[in-house]
Amino acid sequence: MPDALIAHKAYDSDAIRTDLKSRGIRPVIPPRCNRKAAIRWNRRLYRQRNCIERMFGHLKINRAIATRYDKLAESFLGMLYLAAARYWLKVVHTA
Repeated sequence: MPDALIAHKAYDSDAIRTDLKSRGIRPVIPPRCNRKAAIRWNRRLYRQRNCIERMFGHLKINRAIATRYDKLAESFLGMLYLAAARYWLKVVHTA
């Protein structure tokens, strides 16, 4: 079970927040600008969302991952492993 859910402000709704809290998951969702009541959220944790989005962007450079050609989940996971290894080798090689 995750500790927190990091999401974009488009997912800011009372229904989502109450569902997450009932499951024991902390919502890290910035409030929309039209929300009447102020809602506290962890800005430091929300910044990690950018790192996750960048990682998916780097993985989607591989066409097979972006378009999901593989029919089986195992094949797709193998392609993800190859793409992650390729990205990791590029980072390690340049360092």
